Amino acid sequence: MSDQGATAVPSEAPPPPSGPRPKGTSRGRTSVPMASANSDSTDIPEFEFFGTPRGLPPLTEFLDITEVDMMKEPDKGNTIQHHTAYFNTNNLIVRRGQEFQVKVTFNRPYDAASDKFAVEFVIGSSPQFSKGTYIPVFPTKDRQSSWKGRVTDKSGNSVTMGVTPMANCIVGKYQMYVAVATPFGIRRTTRDDSRDLYIIFNPWVADDAVFLDDEREREESVMTEMGIIYHGAYDDVSERNWNYGQFNHGVLDACLYIMDRCEMPITNRGDPIKVTRKASAMLNSRDDDGVLVGNWNGDYTYGVAPTSWTGSTEILISYARSKMPVCYAQCWVYAAVFNTFLRCLGIPSRVVTNFFSAHDNDGNLRTDIILDETGRIDRNRTRDSIWNYHCWNECYMSRPDLPTGFGGWQVVDATPQETSDGMYRCGPASVHAIKHGQICFPFDAAFVFAEVNSDVVFYSRRKDGTMEPVKVNRTHVGRMVLTKALGDMTSRDITDQYKFPEGSAQERTVLEKAEEYGCKREKSDPPQADVDLVLPTMEISMGDDFELSLEFINRSDQQRTVDAYISGNMVYYTGVTSSEFLFQTPSVIIQPNSTVKELVDVKSKKYMKHLVEQANLHFIFTGKVEETGQIITTMKVVTLHNPKISVEVSGGGKVSDEMMARVQFTNPFTFSLDDVYIRMEGPGVMATKSKYYSLIPGGSSLTWTEYFNPQRSGSTRVIVTLDCPALRQVSGQASITIQP
Repeated sequence: MSDQGATAVPSEAPPPPSGPRPKGTSRGRTSVPMASANSDSTDIPEFEFFGTPRGLPPLTEFLDITEVDMMKEPDKGNTIQHHTAYFNTNNLIVRRGQEFQVKVTFNRPYDAASDKFAVEFVIGSSPQFSKGTYIPVFPTKDRQSSWKGRVTDKSGNSVTMGVTPMANCIVGKYQMYVAVATPFGIRRTTRDDSRDLYIIFNPWVADDAVFLDDEREREESVMTEMGIIYHGAYDDVSERNWNYGQFNHGVLDACLYIMDRCEMPITNRGDPIKVTRKASAMLNSRDDDGVLVGNWNGDYTYGVAPTSWTGSTEILISYARSKMPVCYAQCWVYAAVFNTFLRCLGIPSRVVTNFFSAHDNDGNLRTDIILDETGRIDRNRTRDSIWNYHCWNECYMSRPDLPTGFGGWQVVDATPQETSDGMYRCGPASVHAIKHGQICFPFDAAFVFAEVNSDVVFYSRRKDGTMEPVKVNRTHVGRMVLTKALGDMTSRDITDQYKFPEGSAQERTVLEKAEEYGCKREKSDPPQADVDLVLPTMEISMGDDFELSLEFINRSDQQRTVDAYISGNMVYYTGVTSSEFLFQTPSVIIQPNSTVKELVDVKSKKYMKHLVEQANLHFIFTGKVEETGQIITTMKVVTLHNPKISVEVSGGGKVSDEMMARVQFTNPFTFSLDDVYIRMEGPGVMATKSKYYSLIPGGSSLTWTEYFNPQRSGSTRVIVTLDCPALRQVSGQASITIQP
């Protein structure tokens, strides 16, 4: 009994509950939970009564289903016509917008006049007709749904039905049922995993958003498993072989799991724009426990070195099984695995490499390099970096969200560089929009535009802190953009798809348009010095001594004296400096209208102890002309060439015949190589194999022999990598042709 007239006394609020916060739900906001996992399913009743059931009615006199044939064998046509025969799976895989066949056998001949049946497709946990997650398909013309159905053949008790999914339907794994209408209700086939089927994007059908009207492009960007990724320097390009493995067992399920993991609504999975944007965030682990952990510091103790991977399959399968991000990746690994994801789902894609790719920390179109008054680089104040190369992806799709003409190839990038809408992702950004300066278009076009169009601006910083631009290099960044050629193992230069020729009227117009949308660039045009500095192109093997030949050219009619600074640095491929191993300050006198060569000796003992992975030596040459006070400067990246590992393949050369791959490597150095991992694989012929060697002494050799049985005919390669802390990025390959 309460006290009448008593006064309530305030007290301290109870503490918040301890432990993890419960996961938010849609209860109270929606009548059913939002379907966001393809792996979730719902129970479909085997018999759905009309009205209130009073026990199971007699059904023997009505049509009944005895067998369902998904017609997934190659000789039955579905997989050949849908270009899915290479997929290693037990379930049928078809492409949307194109008819496929299903054979249903009944307990008696089907009579179209009196019998009614439908083939039902269900995806997700809350199937609804209005959401496109429950689709009944009927065989008669007078009753059709969004997916077209027709009887293509009748034979005895069997009916072959053609089903055409909509060209914009949801992409994923569907459950299939056959339902027969009776006066008492609807009877269905029981749940059977063997009748599940996958529906993916279709670049062969004009109504699909990813339609690509070029057979050679389709063959390369959808069907090709063997990839080449370019790296190194623009004047010394190297190749990295990669097995995309988009048809390998378990890869398609892993790709669908990636979309499940980020709780992407099932209803959004038919839109390639939304799929690629979501995937560009999920391929890295920065903010959503995505597929790959990035690591650029050289310590890979808790995972696999990025330079050691040979293909995507192991990465994707590991992520799907462990539910944990895979260690480790750098830009080409992100791009390669993303390429597998896109090709597996049927979206045409390719990996591209941009040489001298600007990573601008200030949000403008300038990469700033600060020099002190003597012309020496001020590393404490230089924050922007230029990657020797950077890999990203292009995928092909229409862009109904943009004005006409901006569909086609779109840039997507999974390497975590900057956030976009709060997450580490990039794209899709129209390549056509980037070329024409339309950087206001979504998504992230301004960022990609800066990667290929930034100016390198050298500033001279006075003692009072003021800075003056002394040189603007407008051609250094975005020097070359490469991708693999169509149907060939060579490169294809696609720089002209990103930018107009340097110095052309079109280029000036594009840059002015970009400025209208807020991109700031350096307007000043410092007078050119009358002394030029030219550096040669060199190919240097790791461990070699070499000479740098600096050519000073005096274009004036007077003698010039240059006080030069030569700095040699060990850098990561991202342009970030690890350490300085060379510093010289020669003074060079050049007679009027003449040339002087200055030789700089570079000893291996100076740089070998400072080596970081990918072995990039970055030389910066700056100098001040005494007579005019002008600053001259230039930069040079020298990529040291690693020793090779040899691969020889011998044996049958036919599908299922035993073959042998022999790997040989000799340590060319005087020091030992510790903790050495060797990997080997080949698209369609060999799953990933690996060996570990705790020690390879200097001058010693190893031989590794592996036997394998090719599973598919055609031309392919066996890829091998060798990786250890002292020696990264050693690779080899052998091309083979497998006969049927």
